Amino acid sequence: MKALIVCTGNSSRSQMAHGFLQSFDSRLNVYSAGNEPAGQIDENAVRVMQEVGIDISGHKPTSVNKYLDTEWDYEISVCGKENGACPYFPGKAKHHMHIRIESPSKFQGSHEELLNRYRRIRDEIRNEMYSLYSEQIKPNY
Repeated sequence: MKALIVCTGNSSRSQMAHGFLQSFDSRLNVYSAGNEPAGQIDENAVRVMQEVGIDISGHKPTSVNKYLDTEWDYEISVCGKENGACPYFPGKAKHHMHIRIESPSKFQGSHEELLNRYRRIRDEIRNEMYSLYSEQIKPNY
């Protein structure tokens, strides 16, 4: 089963979602991409994922264009709560889903406040991805 997680920059939220979904079931083929991929993965996302035992340090932001010719079982868009726009994936997928999670990179504050925001968003992503996996993906596997 193949899943593609899409967001705008593919540097933090989609990378964390990718890491969690892959950790739930090693048989899944999980990828992530962005409509406007960043130059590198967000270091704070890497750090807070390492705190829960998931290493995403080797992930690289990738353009959705790389995956347009692949047929996906699931395409999961990670959208911001702060606006109504979700990234668009014009490729083929059997199931399209949207998960609304605020972007941690928009927050301003001290280093510790920033990490706490990333941790809260990480935990929200874990819960959303586990619900998706246990309620929709696993029963159809």
